[in-house]
Amino acid sequence: MPVVNSAPTSRHGALVVRRAVARDAKRLTRLVRGSHAYEGRYASVVAGYRVGADYIETHRVFAAVDTADAAGRIVGFYSLVLLPPELDLLFVDNGAQGRGIGRLLVEHMKAEARAAGLDRVRVVSHPPAEGFYLSSGAQPTGTVGANPPAVPWDRPELEFLTR
Repeated sequence: MPVVNSAPTSRHGALVVRRAVARDAKRLTRLVRGSHAYEGRYASVVAGYRVGADYIETHRVFAAVDTADAAGRIVGFYSLVLLPPELDLLFVDNGAQGRGIGRLLVEHMKAEARAAGLDRVRVVSHPPAEGFYLSSGAQPTGTVGANPPAVPWDRPELEFLTR
C-alpha cells in the first residue's frame, strides 16, 4: 500500500485521488445508484439518492480517477464529514472492485482525518460492506437500529483510528 499524505491529490499507479468538484456530482450519483451492493432488498435506500454539488462543496469529498482512461473516469469516491467525524459515503465502481481502490480511499480518508486533527472516524456501514471495513482496519463499536421506512434494517457501527 502506498504512503498517502493529506495533500489534495495523491497517486497510486494509474489512479489519482483528488478533491471532487461540483461538476462530478452526476458521476458520483451514478456510482451510488448503480452499486451492486444496493440491489434487491437494499435498492430503496439509493433509488432516489443524489450527491449534489452543494454536498460536494460542503464536505470533504474525494474521487479516485483512472488516469489511464482517456475520459478520466471516476472509479470511486468517499466523503468525510468533520463534525461529527464520520465516513459518510464510500463507493467503488462495480467493475473496478478488487483492485485496492477502496483501501486506497480508506487510507486517504484517514490521512485527511489526521490532517484535520481527528483521532477517529465513525462509520455506519451498509451490512454487506461490514467485512470490507473490518478488513481495512475498522473496529466494531455497536449497531445502529433500523429507521423505517428509510432504512428498515440494523446497521453495523464501526470506527477507524487515525493515529
